Amino acid sequence: MTLTTPPAGFRGTYRDDLLARAVYSEAGGIERIQPRGVAVPADADDARALVRWAAKTRTPLVPRGSGSSMAGGAIGEGLIVDLSRLGEIEPVDVARRTVRCGPGALRDAVDRAARAVGLQFPVDPSSSAFCTVGGMASTNAAGAHTLRYGAMRLWVQALECVFADGSRGELRRGAAPPALSILPHALDALAPVLAAERITPSRHADVRKESSGYGLAEWAASGDLVDLVIGSEGTLALIVGLELRLAPLLPHSASLLGAFATLEDAVVAADRARLAGAVACELLDRSFLDVARHGGTTVPAPDDAEAVLLGEVEAGSREEADAIAREIESEFLRSGATTVRLALDEETEHALWSLRHAASPIISTIHPGLKSMQLIEDGCVPPARLPEYVRGVRAAFERYRFRGVIFGHAGDANVHVNPLIDVREPDWRSRAEAMLDEISALTGRLGGTLTGEHGDGRLRAPLLSHVWSAEALERFAAVKRAFDPDAILNPGVKVALAGARPFDAVKYDPTLPALPEPARTALARVERERAYARSRLALLDEVTLDARAGGA
Repeated sequence: MTLTTPPAGFRGTYRDDLLARAVYSEAGGIERIQPRGVAVPADADDARALVRWAAKTRTPLVPRGSGSSMAGGAIGEGLIVDLSRLGEIEPVDVARRTVRCGPGALRDAVDRAARAVGLQFPVDPSSSAFCTVGGMASTNAAGAHTLRYGAMRLWVQALECVFADGSRGELRRGAAPPALSILPHALDALAPVLAAERITPSRHADVRKESSGYGLAEWAASGDLVDLVIGSEGTLALIVGLELRLAPLLPHSASLLGAFATLEDAVVAADRARLAGAVACELLDRSFLDVARHGGTTVPAPDDAEAVLLGEVEAGSREEADAIAREIESEFLRSGATTVRLALDEETEHALWSLRHAASPIISTIHPGLKSMQLIEDGCVPPARLPEYVRGVRAAFERYRFRGVIFGHAGDANVHVNPLIDVREPDWRSRAEAMLDEISALTGRLGGTLTGEHGDGRLRAPLLSHVWSAEALERFAAVKRAFDPDAILNPGVKVALAGARPFDAVKYDPTLPALPEPARTALARVERERAYARSRLALLDEVTLDARAGGA
């Protein structure tokens, strides 16, 4: 089904032709879903008009930022609402340490604005160069420095939202909810849920990062409705503005690398590094190290190392940074490190961290027939269970005959897994589905969550019973019903639709019908160049013009 006319008064770009739909059918994850059309609002008022129209016509909306999300929350069968063009950043309020911006503002652009006045925006996902702060709020994004600074929820002071009935208002910490017609009914309906949350919170004990489900426990604890909307992945409201908190800038850093003979030693060392003041502590599993060596990357660790930790510290002076790094060096050695390398200057630090940042290039060069499929890519478990989780993932790789790469945030026990799958094998899908289900069940048994920082999306929503109780799932469904009774906002994300599977059309599947060539070329450029911040429609126009010029 396609659409034929845009909403009355809509001033942005509106398209439902095949090429536009095709170029928005994919995002950073593995799936492909053809939308009904694409709308790019000109501003927040435009977004509000779009939601009002959707509420009247019962048209499902799929809000989206840069499209770098991994779990399928930015693609869907409805009308894509591309909010990435709402990227304004207002002057930083230095006294209050805050900045107001649009949802399409890029994370690194916000951080640059903060650093220009001696502050920083400390939430730093690896996609920081091209991810939007609206998308980060939608998934409660995190990153390597979450170990010190926490995830996105802690850094959002206010959200300007458009709710499912088209009403618009600001949710601000410490303030009463705005006087909008939708909110009293929603809050009344959720009063029993909120009361139950205060007795038995919906949370995974000892998990340090959480991007799954709705933030009911956080809302119940704070009383701030903003905590519920953060992490809701566009299923409760469209975010059209944010006020972000900023942190003091610590200008000096130091890093170190430790190699360990066992995962248990590495986990102990990571926790000691956290207590000693590390702002980041990253895990590179043996699977990652083996692939790196195979690709010709120098690994400054013994060949028999089971794991490597990369730690980082920040401080107000060079002397303090060096002192903390040396303290963590001692903790690494006390925990059983077989090798420790210190990096006390910028050049040496860059050399150490280049191993971690080489993850995607390393994976892409393993074998042209293997596709890196992020099926199991964001599990987070209690830190004491991390060795058991990593070994369980390795065993599943072996059992289902897949290679894979494991790395992530050791200090938070948040693990990114990249199964490497040969889609030319006839049974790859059944093996992948079975492996996903098995590792999801393992995560639940260990008391973990399926997503520490990337969101449930459409990929994980059908699997949430592995990690959430039936009572928690019913509470999540009640939240969705209260805020979006007609299910127009990103249906199928957070709360799975009846009969939903974790994935259907995988964009790497050679049996899928081919996308139109201009769309395929544009999407290949996005993936190859990490050009997620580029407008998909602008890229499509460039490709079309290039093709015409080449044929002239």
